[in-house]
Amino acid sequence: MTLTDMLLLGGAGLMAGVVNAVAGGGTFFTFSALVGVGIPPIAANATSSVAVWPGSIASMAAYRQEVVAHGRRFALLGVVSLAGAAIGAWLLLRLEDAQFRVLVPWLLLVATLLFAFSPRLTAYLRARGRRERQEQVAEQAAGAAGGGGAVSHIAGAVIQFLVAIYGGFFGAGMGILMLAALAVTEGDDFHRINAAKVLLSVLINGIAIVLFIADGLVRWPAALIVMATCIAGGYLGVVVAKRVPVEWVRRFVVSVGAGLTAWFFLVP
Repeated sequence: MTLTDMLLLGGAGLMAGVVNAVAGGGTFFTFSALVGVGIPPIAANATSSVAVWPGSIASMAAYRQEVVAHGRRFALLGVVSLAGAAIGAWLLLRLEDAQFRVLVPWLLLVATLLFAFSPRLTAYLRARGRRERQEQVAEQAAGAAGGGGAVSHIAGAVIQFLVAIYGGFFGAGMGILMLAALAVTEGDDFHRINAAKVLLSVLINGIAIVLFIADGLVRWPAALIVMATCIAGGYLGVVVAKRVPVEWVRRFVVSVGAGLTAWFFLVP
């Protein structure tokens, strides 16, 4: 690994830590930088997952009260997340790098679009959650019993299972997809939804990482560089969050995502 490679990886990790602390989207930087220094796409994906995982654990620690308070509610989603992530990682490991390289621009495109429209998606889901809660209260007041809650929980588990498969396979944009899945069961309680998202992200990435390490995919020197600078970027991101509007950061990440998507489409 050359000094230039180390600087590129360090810069990508620092940027990923900053944007993850403010608005999310750090995978765009880490994955692309790892590919840029010559790491094969599948190994780059695995290495990126390892490098950003400590940040997820730190976020989970910040939500420890919500996780403890609602642990039982998250149990089913945790089980299906582990199963889905294992399947997603297993599917990735069955591919050749050339096959995965064909999928990468499409995966980045999906992630970029999700990130670009996430404010509207979040607003829609929260509004829908409020309507559903109001309808449930009205039905209970009218004495209308129903199994809507059970159906809602089953639907949420199925959607979360599919999201976890995607997360184990690639992961960029997973958090936004997860918010949609959680809105089915958790309504408009933002703190509970976000706590569940953070916890499930740790589980999804954790099981995928175990499989990636067992398969020998992780490039540890690169992973440690990105990990260290990503942690530093997370602290810097707190400062940025106080001085730079979140929407500016979001637009920057979307622009980077769009540029990287175009690059992966155009460069063989």
